[in-house]
Amino acid sequence: MREDEVISGEKPTQSFWGLWNISFGFFGIQIGFALQNANMSRVFQSLGSAIDDLPALWVAAPLTGLLVQPIIGHLSDRTWLGRFGRRRPYFMLGAVLAALSLFLMPLSDVLLMAALLLWVLDASLNVSMEPFRAFVGDMLRRDQHTAGYAVQTAFIGAGAVVGSIVPWVMSQIGVANIAADGGIPDTVRYSFWLGGALLFLAVLWTVLTTKEYSPSEMAQFDGGLPASGEAEQGQALASKSYLGSGVWIVAGAIVCLSVASFDLEKEMYLLGGLLVAYGILNAIAISLARGGNTTGMLTSIVGDFSGMPPIMKKLALVQFFSWSALFIMWINTTPVVTQYVYNSTDTGSAAYNEGANWVGWLFAVYNGVAAVAALTLLPWLSRKFGKAKTHIFGLLCGALGFASFFVIRDPELLLVSEIGIGIAWASILAMPYAILASSLPQAKLGIFMGLFNIFVVVPQLLVATVMGSIMQAFFPGEPIWTMAFAAGTLVLAALAMMRVEVPGESR
Repeated sequence: MREDEVISGEKPTQSFWGLWNISFGFFGIQIGFALQNANMSRVFQSLGSAIDDLPALWVAAPLTGLLVQPIIGHLSDRTWLGRFGRRRPYFMLGAVLAALSLFLMPLSDVLLMAALLLWVLDASLNVSMEPFRAFVGDMLRRDQHTAGYAVQTAFIGAGAVVGSIVPWVMSQIGVANIAADGGIPDTVRYSFWLGGALLFLAVLWTVLTTKEYSPSEMAQFDGGLPASGEAEQGQALASKSYLGSGVWIVAGAIVCLSVASFDLEKEMYLLGGLLVAYGILNAIAISLARGGNTTGMLTSIVGDFSGMPPIMKKLALVQFFSWSALFIMWINTTPVVTQYVYNSTDTGSAAYNEGANWVGWLFAVYNGVAAVAALTLLPWLSRKFGKAKTHIFGLLCGALGFASFFVIRDPELLLVSEIGIGIAWASILAMPYAILASSLPQAKLGIFMGLFNIFVVVPQLLVATVMGSIMQAFFPGEPIWTMAFAAGTLVLAALAMMRVEVPGESR
């Protein structure tokens, strides 16, 4: 049966359990991300970090994603290890390293150790996560892409619920929620260890229950494109001027000079350094392409980045604003809730730790809502109104959720805020990828998904480097105003989404 379908040029239709197995590993990966998102600010503050220093400590997470995902996408497109497959070796490598990082993180006794382990943890999670995005496109027919990413989003939501509430559950069964020495509580310590085990087992499930299509099979499927298109991409890169590289370098230099001239937050040096680094790499890639090296990693990545399909460029702007809001939320929800709802900024107090645990519940609710919305609300809206309008609706729901933090001071009412944020989260995780998967060349699905992640990572770097300066200058000690920025950026994302034209849908 499978051979007939391969010969006909169509991938087999996956059953419910096929969809389940393809994405179940993401359940474990998201447990790791949820533990990180809900608890790392708490870990950093418990080890002595001030609120204004949190963005700088969090910068490791998006920076590792920026570096890792395009590289892993490029490599996984070109990997074939026989029965071990194309994407699955990267799943397992990342899972093993992430599980080790989660085991070691709660043993940190100094701030530097925790920051370094966050770097390793996020790099490892990205090694596993990036191929999973391409894996859905590899394994499913085009008419199942929306269903595939919806199931993946549901597992992301379910994994995040588990990761978010584990510290609270631990406290309910009698595990100490306050460390005697003011360090990392046992609730967080045991949660990280349990999360590491679940992450590894979930990824192992997907590795053992799926079989990837060989290169020869992929070549027969409708939409499969040979890798020989790289030569044309390399030639296009070789024809580019060095002027663009110079612009990036000058922009980075201006940022660095501004930090020194106007006494801005030192984290902005990182932003300037990244701009300079990209300008230099861009110039090197152009030089290599002109010299005939059009298939190397650097020339391929830079060439694919500059040659992104138009729909991907428009969605990139949407992602930029969307993920700015999400990163603001992950960094600042704990300080906002503990300070404005539980009236405590003392990390050693019972009120602060009760508030921090409640943040875990808030994160669990928005992820639970996302899991349900991904399988019910979003598919219905997508069929009725189209993917673009559905995504606009989801983003505006999130904006309302963030704005409500200004008026709600009852911790239980904040659960209502998380409903809107959960709908937005589901849409952000599903709709852009469903739109892209059917529009990208199959042979480059990994690298394009990795490059798309740049527009997830860059806004997080901007938040980590710029938000501290803005808050220190205009709202010192008042983290509630970060929620205004989060609401505003989601409105901008919705406006940008109005420019995206999905084939077959009216604008």
